[in-house]
Formats: sequence, structure tokens, C-alpha cells
Amino acid sequence: MTHLPDTGYTPTAEDRAGLDAWFAEYDAASGRRDVPRMADMAVFPLNLVSDDSAGDGRAAQWDRERFLATMSGVMGEGDQDITFESTRTPVFLSSSMAVVFTDSTMTAEGHSQRLRYADILLRRDGEWAFQTMIQPGWGDNL
Repeated sequence: MTHLPDTGYTPTAEDRAGLDAWFAEYDAASGRRDVPRMADMAVFPLNLVSDDSAGDGRAAQWDRERFLATMSGVMGEGDQDITFESTRTPVFLSSSMAVVFTDSTMTAEGHSQRLRYADILLRRDGEWAFQTMIQPGWGDNL
């Protein structure tokens, strides 16, 4: 049984449904390699936390232009959609802040890769947006 930290806030079914809907839309945009739509779903400057090939922790802030350039390169060109099978564990800090831990398998052009990452999302004016991406292996790009 997973024990989540007690943040003093218990999410409602609506909180969880809204977050799940946000991830469904983000995964769909990622699958289509629609990087501009992915950027529309973020709060800039976007915080990135990672480690590099030397094993050192790294952090950076990206503006929208840097996000578009980097993610376009990462997502690459292709005729086939990318698919994601993900298990997400959100920890709601309040009704407008959540840290979401994700275990995912990404498949593109017949090749699969396992991913483990976390995102910090904010809800503003009723809409979720991601503000911080935490994932190993990106540090050399920061």
C-alpha cells in the first residue's frame, strides 16, 4: 500500500478528474509532437531539475522559446504518433498545487523507453498548467 504525505489537503474527485484530463490532453499533444500546444500548457519561466552525464544535479529556467526549440529537437520528426502508458501518483498540496510522480512507457516508431519523472502543476483560473519538470538525464541540455 502506498502512503502519501499528509499535506493537510484532501483532493476532491473534481480535483483528480481535472488533473487527469490535463495529463490526457498533454499526452495527446506530446503524441502528436505538437510542441506549441505543449508550451501552451506550461507556466513560463519553466523550472527544470535534472542531472547530467557526470551525475551532477542541474537546474535551469526556460522561457517559451527555449522550451519550443529544445522539445522540438527531443520530440523529433516522424509520421507516427508517440504513445504513452503512464501511472501517475499525484500529491495535492492544495486545490491549486500538485506534485505528480509518473512512471511511464513511451513508444515511438516501435521502440519503447521507460520514464520516471515528476511535475509540479498549478491551477490558475480553473486550468492546470505545469511549472516544473523533474526528470533525470536532461542536465547536459540545461
